[in-house]
Amino acid sequence: MLSGLIGDIYDAALDPTLWLRALERSCDFVGGSSAVLYWHDVASESSAALHLFNDDPHYTQLYFEKYMPMNPVFPAATFIESGLIYTPTDIVPEAELVETRFHREWVEPQGIADVVCVNLEKGTTSSSVLNIRRDHTHGIVDEGARQRAALIVPHFQRAVAIGRLFDQRKTAQAVLTETLDNVEAAIFLLGPNGRIVFVNELARSMLDEGTLLQERRGALAAVAPDAQRMLRDLVTAAENGDLTARGHGAAIPLSDAPARRWFAHVLSLTAGDRQRAGAVHSAIAAVFVRRTSPVSPPPLEALAKQYGLTAGEIRVLDGIMKVSGVQALADLLGLSQATVKTHLHNLFRKTRTARQSELVKLIAGFERPTAG
Repeated sequence: MLSGLIGDIYDAALDPTLWLRALERSCDFVGGSSAVLYWHDVASESSAALHLFNDDPHYTQLYFEKYMPMNPVFPAATFIESGLIYTPTDIVPEAELVETRFHREWVEPQGIADVVCVNLEKGTTSSSVLNIRRDHTHGIVDEGARQRAALIVPHFQRAVAIGRLFDQRKTAQAVLTETLDNVEAAIFLLGPNGRIVFVNELARSMLDEGTLLQERRGALAAVAPDAQRMLRDLVTAAENGDLTARGHGAAIPLSDAPARRWFAHVLSLTAGDRQRAGAVHSAIAAVFVRRTSPVSPPPLEALAKQYGLTAGEIRVLDGIMKVSGVQALADLLGLSQATVKTHLHNLFRKTRTARQSELVKLIAGFERPTAG
């Protein structure tokens, strides 16, 4: 079941009409009643569903038209590193969560009991997210559901990167392509014998630098001998059509340096619907390389970490940049005035400020750090 699901995920990356099937099978595997692949941008206060399975169109429309700013997990959810499984209560305490308008008016009426969430890609202010929702029949997310989700998440991550590369259907893929511009992945398309037939800009930069990967007689090669052996074996397996037997997405460590931990992943383009996409460039495999070391966090995230802010406090702090006054904050965030006052009190205490205007200046200071 898992092998077939993984194949569906990669096939859907190249044919967006297949995402419905991939999401349905993901629900069956993880344990869920509906699923959505979407993106969320905190800075622009925008979001869009890319692909959905078994959603309620009425409530989906309500989310984007009315309830998105009230979602209590944002912006804190965008701070979670990509690939890590989380649930709403990992971010917001349940007692606080159930008091929000978002929960009362949007979550409860749909019978959503819990949600398996993961940031597939994490940009400076945005993230692409996979949500697998569980109704009361499935119940609260347990450790088994988290472990099953963890098995498919890396493949979703690679699939969206591949889908961005093979932007063959503009009408269906344009939003996904535009949203994932911050993906830090160098992508190589390889023909037989590892011959390089296409590289993106980041991949070309890596070849020019030549410290981790090189072009040798037109073929892709890793600098480290162990990495080169693994790369050669996986590309050969992809060419022979037996990469599945060796495990989807095996990670090839290209460097052990703490500040430069890079890994390569090989995806076969000789099976299923991927074969059609690979044929465009006469490619038999896609290799994409990603760095796992963290980058400098955006201002709000950095401030939240420095002062140990909770998700609720982060929401109020973010709201202060948009409106002023307790009532306006309560209306914007879907919270009671008492809850807003509590979060403000804690913000003042933790940041050693006394007024909302001082909090605004504090955020501005993180946005425009002085040279030192």
